[in-house]
Amino acid sequence: MTDANPQSEAIARIDEITAAHVMAALLPDRDGRAPEIRIGTLLVMPTGQARIFGVVESLAAAGGKPLARIALMGQIPLKEGQEGRFQRGVSWYPLLGGPVHYTTRADSAKVYARPGGASIEIGRTHHDPDLPAYLMVDETLGKHFAILGTTGSGKSCAVTLILRRMLDQMPAAHMILLDPHDEYETAFADVAQVIDPANLQLPYWLLDLEEISEVLIAKDSPHRHAERQILKEAVTQARRAYYQDADGLEFMTVDTPTPYRLHDLLRLLKNAMGKLDKPDSSAPYLRLITRLESLNNDRRFAFMFSGLVVRDNLAELIARLLRRPTEGRPMTIVNLSAVPGEVVDVVVSVLCRVIFDVGLWSQAARAVPVLLICEEAHRYMPERDDLGFGPTKRALSRIAKEGRKYGVSVGLVSQRPSELSTGILSQCGTILALRMNNERDQEFVRRALPEGAQGLLSALPAMRPQEAVAVGEGVAVPLRLSFSELEQVHQPRSATARFSEAWLRDVDDPEHLAETVARWRYQVR
Repeated sequence: MTDANPQSEAIARIDEITAAHVMAALLPDRDGRAPEIRIGTLLVMPTGQARIFGVVESLAAAGGKPLARIALMGQIPLKEGQEGRFQRGVSWYPLLGGPVHYTTRADSAKVYARPGGASIEIGRTHHDPDLPAYLMVDETLGKHFAILGTTGSGKSCAVTLILRRMLDQMPAAHMILLDPHDEYETAFADVAQVIDPANLQLPYWLLDLEEISEVLIAKDSPHRHAERQILKEAVTQARRAYYQDADGLEFMTVDTPTPYRLHDLLRLLKNAMGKLDKPDSSAPYLRLITRLESLNNDRRFAFMFSGLVVRDNLAELIARLLRRPTEGRPMTIVNLSAVPGEVVDVVVSVLCRVIFDVGLWSQAARAVPVLLICEEAHRYMPERDDLGFGPTKRALSRIAKEGRKYGVSVGLVSQRPSELSTGILSQCGTILALRMNNERDQEFVRRALPEGAQGLLSALPAMRPQEAVAVGEGVAVPLRLSFSELEQVHQPRSATARFSEAWLRDVDDPEHLAETVARWRYQVR
C-alpha cells in the first residue's frame, strides 16, 4: 500500500486470467529489485470501466520470473470519470498484459469501508491495522455463521466480542448460548440470565417420543422396540387423561407438547402389565416402571422429573428461555456442564426443537428473531452417522436449513471442524476461521469456502491467537483480521492453566477439597 497515485507505475503485468484469479509477472524497479509484496497484499488493476481489486494469494518463480497469483475481490466502477462505491465481485476483467498497481490508503479505505446497514466493528484488518474490520449483522445472522479454530486460538473471546458488540447496538436482542464448559457466565454477567440444573425447568412432558425413549430405554436393551411401542401408547393416553374433560382430544399425539402426570403414566403402564396373559412378557413394562421411579427419586434429574403438581406452563417456560421480555438481560446462557451426561443430548435436543417450533408456529407479523449459539457444535452435529443423538442432529439441521424463514439463526462454534456435519456447516453463510494446525480441519474448512477465499486459508496454521480469516455474507470482502481486545471483566473462563506459575508454591487448602467434594456429591457447580 502506498500514498502515491496507483496509476503512476506498474509493479506487475498480467500473464493469465481466469474467472476468479489473475497471474501477474512482477516487474523490477529501476534498481532491479522486485516489488515488495506479500501474501495478503491488496493490489489494483485498472480497466476502462472499473478499477479491479485483488489480494495476493501466493508467490512463486517460474523460469527465473517472479509471479503473483491474485484472487479477484471486487471493483470500483467508473462512470463519466467518477468513481462509485466498492462492489463485491467483478463485472469487468483486466486485460492480458494489463498493469497491476499498489493500492493507496484511500483505496484500502474504500474497500474495507463500513458497510451500509447494521454492522459492528470487531477488530482491525491485517492488510492495514489502521482500518477497522466490520461484520454485517443482518447478513451474518440471517444466513447463520460459524466460528472455527483450534484450542487456544481465541474462539471463546471472539464469540464474546461479537455477541457483546451486537448487544451494545441491539439491547433487546434474544440470544440463547449453549455453554458446555461454564465459560461464559462471567463474560456476560451483566446482560445474561444463566440457567443450570439448579434453576432449569425442562419438564418430562415436553419431551417427544424419541427424547423420552432416550431417557427411559437403555440403548442395549433387547426389548428396545417393544418398550418404545409400550411407551408411545402410554404417553399418548396420559396426555389425553390430563385433559379428559376437554373437547378436541383427537388432535393430541404422543409428541404434542401438552402436560401429563407421571403417576398417570405409571398407572397406565402397571394396568397394561396386569392385563398380560404371560408373566414373562412383563419385562419391558418392569424396566420402564423401574427407570421412571428411579429418575423421579434422583435429585440430579429434578429439573426434569420433579414436583407433585403438574401445570400447563409451556408459555412461561418459553418466555423465560427466549427472554421475552428481556428485562435488561437479552441473553440466556444454558450451563450444560452440570447436566447429567446421560441426558445432556436430550436437553440440547429439546431446547433446539422448542426454539425452532416457536418460530415455526408464530404469526409472522409477531415473530421475534432468535439467535442460538452452539458451543462445541461437533458434539451435537457430528459428521459420522453413528455418533451423536439423532433428534439433536435433526433439530439443529432443521434450524440450519429452514430457520432463516422463521427468524431463527444459529451460530456454530467448534474446535474440530472436520468432525462437524458437512451439510450443516454448508448452511453457514459466514465463516470466521481462526488458527488451525490440523490438516484435516484445514481441508474441511477449505472445501466449505468459496474459491476466491482459498488463498487466505493458507495462513491458518501461521496465524496468531485472536486472528481470523472472515469470509461470506457477513463481510464486504474476504479478509484477514485481528479481533479487538476484550476488557478483562468480559473475558470468558477459557484460559489455559498457568502451570509454571501455579507450581511455584505449595498448596495446603483442605477447605477447598472439602468444598469440591461437596459440590461433586450434590452436583452443584
